[in-house]
Amino acid sequence: MEGEKRAVVLLSGGLDSATTLALARQEGFACYALSFDYGQRHRGELLAARAVAETLGAVVHKVATLDMSFIGGSALTDMSLAVPQAPTTGIPITYVPARNTVFLAMALAWAEVLGAYDIFIGVNAVDYSGYPDCRPAFLEAFQTLANLATKAGVEGHSLRVRAPLLDLTKAGIIKIGTALGVNYGQTLSCYAPSETGRPCGVCDACRLRAKGFAEAGLADPAGI
Repeated sequence: MEGEKRAVVLLSGGLDSATTLALARQEGFACYALSFDYGQRHRGELLAARAVAETLGAVVHKVATLDMSFIGGSALTDMSLAVPQAPTTGIPITYVPARNTVFLAMALAWAEVLGAYDIFIGVNAVDYSGYPDCRPAFLEAFQTLANLATKAGVEGHSLRVRAPLLDLTKAGIIKIGTALGVNYGQTLSCYAPSETGRPCGVCDACRLRAKGFAEAGLADPAGI
């Protein structure tokens, strides 16, 4: 619609991206949600993303197929690599090489078509797994690229990469999302869920989620 303030929101189906979608909606954006079937072992998150997009009022929810499993190098895309069940040091094996770079590039392309100048991503640099593509410096660099590499940017329409959760703890994110009415029972954060979608409870994502709910003083509606 003419005059509509549009944003592309990357939506994995996890806790952080659901909260990010709710925040974008609170700012008055018409939200165009984008998820990826990228060969991840936890494809159940796509069902979660669909439910979250519908509940939180996304205008459109697209799932792009982009198989990154042929690259390998990550326990999330290479089934021969085990998802760690205990904390590790350094960048964990669940890091998917250049994933956020690829996802943001696709979001940027769609934003140009939509006439959207804001791209929301639910990365966090406090309670997270140490991925290099969740850092403020990465987001700033990508925003610079976005404005250099696009017709919109060249014609003076400033494009922004928005990461509203960047400096929040997981508990802080959960409190904000709860106040905004996010149904965290619809979300899936686990890297290695069962075939029925039951979270494993021991992977890094599950541990961070459990810690967040405990520190927020709230029960996880997903029942982890």
